[in-house]
Order: sequence, then structure tokens, then C-alpha cells
Amino acid sequence: MPAGGLLVRLFILQHDCGHGSFLSSRIGNDWLGRVLSLLTITPYDSWKRAHALHHASTGDLSRRGTGDILTLTVREYLDRSRYGRLRYRLYRNPLVLIVLGSPLNFLVLQRFPSGMGLPWRTAWRDVLALDLGLAALVAGLAVLAGGIGPVLWVLLPVVCVAAWIGGWLFYVQHQYEETVWESAETWDFHRAAIGSSSYYVLPPVLQWFTGNVGLHHVHHLNSRIPNYRLQECLDAHATLGQVGRLTLRDSLACLGLALWDEETRKLVGFSHLRSLRPA
Repeated sequence: MPAGGLLVRLFILQHDCGHGSFLSSRIGNDWLGRVLSLLTITPYDSWKRAHALHHASTGDLSRRGTGDILTLTVREYLDRSRYGRLRYRLYRNPLVLIVLGSPLNFLVLQRFPSGMGLPWRTAWRDVLALDLGLAALVAGLAVLAGGIGPVLWVLLPVVCVAAWIGGWLFYVQHQYEETVWESAETWDFHRAAIGSSSYYVLPPVLQWFTGNVGLHHVHHLNSRIPNYRLQECLDAHATLGQVGRLTLRDSLACLGLALWDEETRKLVGFSHLRSLRPA
């Protein structure tokens, strides 16, 4: 568990490098991010591009699907076939989305360049370089450990713990009841940063392990603020501490949310459909 928490913190450092905020040098950020990718098993350049698209489109209903969790509106869900609804329900099930999906994403899906948001050739070069680096690293550790078995028994549980923590954090940062989605005509970057990103209030030790990523609304307002300055920014502006607040207890209720209701302008669960009048 501690190793998984430390891996989450290293991922946040890589994340800041992708935003060009951790170091003052762009070249330094990029190379540190690539080195850290050997530990986070996340291709740096591809993830950097996809995550930039996520920041540029958070809360915009017309630009969903890149670097975020697929979220349907109530109307879109009802317009789907029975099979389409079943697929979406399975996808949004917490066991599938986080427990199975997060390790699958880091261990398997990120070994391939599809959906990374980069040109095909660039994505293949980035992902293939990391895959070769990981293979060499694991092979070297296997020689030192006397076989591949001990290496995998150590590395895989740590990666899974980190993936579960990271998957939950990414989920709860944007999938909460009071989050905001807008049409392309009314979407505004700064309003979306505040309204579509939560302030996840964590105990100090968890805030350290997660690199202040719970202060996500501040991060979305200005992604060039490094993680080690986010708390200072929050403390300097009282209003930022009052919007989008989620405690650990509050966040558990987010597990049942899955649909954006354009009428109530809230994220709702599938049980909300029972309260709708027949068309």
C-alpha cells in the first residue's frame, strides 16, 4: 500500500512535467517525465497530449471522450437501444470502471498507441520506446531477483494499488453531483474549471501521497501551477475553498452517479430514470 501511494505521487510529478509546471525548463520537464514513465508505465508524450485535450474540453458536452470518463446525458441514454444501455451500465459499474478498468488501462491498454491523441507514427514511437524500456527494466530486475516470478509478485500488486487510487481520484474529480456540463455555445473555460472539477478534501497524509491533486479546481483554473503551490493558491483565495467540496464520506455517494440530467443540471444515477414520466 505505501509503495502504491508513492507510485501515485510519482505519477503526479510526471503529470506536472506534462503541464510544464514541475521544473522551470521545458526540456527538463519532458525528460524527467519520460524517465518517470518507466515507473508509472504511462507513455509520457502520448498521455501529455491526451491530457491537454482533457483540460481544453472539461465540461463541454460537444467534446466528450478524450482523456475523460464517458458520460451520457439522460436523453442520450434513453435514445440508445436496449443493448446500448446495457453496455453503458456495465461500463459505468464501479467494479468494471475502477476495480477492473484502472489496472487494465495501465497494464494493457497503454501498451498500445490507440486513442492517445497523437499522430499514429508519433504515438507508436512513444509507446514502443516505453514498452522496450519496461521490458529491459523488468528483465534486469529478474536477473537480480533470480527469476521473473518474484519481480511480478512485487510489481503487479503495487501497480494495481496505484491504478485503483489513481482511477478513483480521476473519477471523483469530475463525476460528482454538482458538476457542470455545458453546450458548446455556452461553455466557458474558467467557469468549467471551477464548476466541473471538485475540491477533494483529504487528510494531510493522503493529500501528500496524491500530490495535492484533490485541489483539482485550482489545477484546472491554471495547469501551470505546480502541485507544491496549489495549497498556497487555495489559502490565498477563500472562495476557492467553498466550491465543489467533497469529503471522503461525500465522495462515496459519487459511485452511483452515471448520467447528466439536462433538466435538473445535475449528475444523477440510473435510479433517477424511475422518477421520469413516460414519454
